[in-house]
Amino acid sequence: MKYIGHTLFNDERYGGNEVLKGTHFAKYKQFVQNCFNICPRQALHAQTLGFIQPRTGKELMFEAPIPDDMSQLLEKWRGYIANREI
Repeated sequence: MKYIGHTLFNDERYGGNEVLKGTHFAKYKQFVQNCFNICPRQALHAQTLGFIQPRTGKELMFEAPIPDDMSQLLEKWRGYIANREI
């Protein structure tokens, strides 16, 4: 996704751990750094994931709630977006 300008949050390999936009605003840069600290890993999650097992042909389906660190991260970003000046 980096090639279209949408890196995966906190992905060190493809640049998602860098502040690419707003770097000249210290408050924004600090906000993003705080978010990296809340979720110190790639922010990648699938609530529902399913596939057909190749050997048995059985359809497998898995569900997982969003992890706490990612939930906190989303709340931080929602608050930031709701309170920013346009």
